[in-house]
Amino acid sequence: MTVQVVENMKAAFQDANSISPAELAAIYDDEVVFVDPVHKLEGLGTLSGYFSKIYKNVTSCRFQYTDEMLLDGRGSVRWLMHLKHPRLNGGEEIEVKGATFIEYGERITYQEDYYDLGAMLYEHIAVLGATVRYVKNRLS
Repeated sequence: MTVQVVENMKAAFQDANSISPAELAAIYDDEVVFVDPVHKLEGLGTLSGYFSKIYKNVTSCRFQYTDEMLLDGRGSVRWLMHLKHPRLNGGEEIEVKGATFIEYGERITYQEDYYDLGAMLYEHIAVLGATVRYVKNRLS
């Protein structure tokens, strides 16, 4: 087992919307399972198609890594995502904190991303955003 695959993942996602299928194949196992707040995907082909689709209209997306803990082929990486999308937040950058849990050998076999979907998406859609912010303010 090597932590080099984790370093390769972090390097590739520093500019997430330009990751090539070849880079993904070097990072992720053919049978990878990828989970995030919206999806559960199985297989490298499915993951590659997903990334291609979600980054298609993104102006920029990069990850700043803040902390990691890796031991015996498992670990977690904390990050801050910097995202620009023309239909979110008036096209201005959004910052979202998150963490990734991974299992790996020569390549990543399992990845589960944790982040606040509301902070990334719902709060930055015109009418829905105002409602989400109102509810959050009322709860605090």
